[in-house]
Amino acid sequence: MPKNSPSKSEAQSILRAAALAPAVLALGLAAAAPAHAQLAGGPGPVAARPDATLLTVSADAEVRAAPDLATISTGVRTEAATAQAALADNAKRMQAVFAALKKAGIADKDVQTSNLSISPQYAYAEREPPKLTGYQASNQVSVIVRDLGRLGAAVDAVVAAGSNQVDGVAFGLTDPDKARDQARKDAVAKARARAELYAQAAGLKVARIVSISEGAAEPPPVPMPMAKLAMSDATPTAPGELAIGVTVNVAFELR
Repeated sequence: MPKNSPSKSEAQSILRAAALAPAVLALGLAAAAPAHAQLAGGPGPVAARPDATLLTVSADAEVRAAPDLATISTGVRTEAATAQAALADNAKRMQAVFAALKKAGIADKDVQTSNLSISPQYAYAEREPPKLTGYQASNQVSVIVRDLGRLGAAVDAVVAAGSNQVDGVAFGLTDPDKARDQARKDAVAKARARAELYAQAAGLKVARIVSISEGAAEPPPVPMPMAKLAMSDATPTAPGELAIGVTVNVAFELR
């Protein structure tokens, strides 16, 4: 037997190890398979493959809807020599405004005080200290009008009752989420189409969505002018349309 040849016991050990090697290799592949399946989209948390190409797309969508309610900001401002007199006069005129709103069909739940204040009034002259001239009381309310056909009449009613402040009219929707949800669907569809375009240009395919997030809150709806006004003997109003917009950020995995 050559000097460097393994002994009989060593040869048997080598043969046993060679026989076990395929089983050990098969076990290793079986253990790795579930992890690979999970990364490929199987059960478990969504996670991008370590070697995946990610694409983040931002898309926005807008839905326009006709408003079905309006909010009037109105109230009474009075002045008198004393704070008590200014407040008493204000209270009397505001009671008349509340009665006019009820007569116009506005429910109590749709009238809410938004501001109540009393402040001193001064006269200013050059090189002289300010001189107290009296007090001003202000009482403002927000009024929701759910029948837009009666909006002009409601404004006229409060002014006739004694309101000397009408600071604006804002149109809105009873259920804005319905329009906003449609905008969300449209924005995601637009993001998906844009991702498909990028993937095709890069010679890849969109495998799945990794994450979706919504952008910053949108500004209040802006009334869009309409050609036709709600004409009547009352003050004319133009409800127009509201633009409800949403921005989404979507991360895609490409393969």
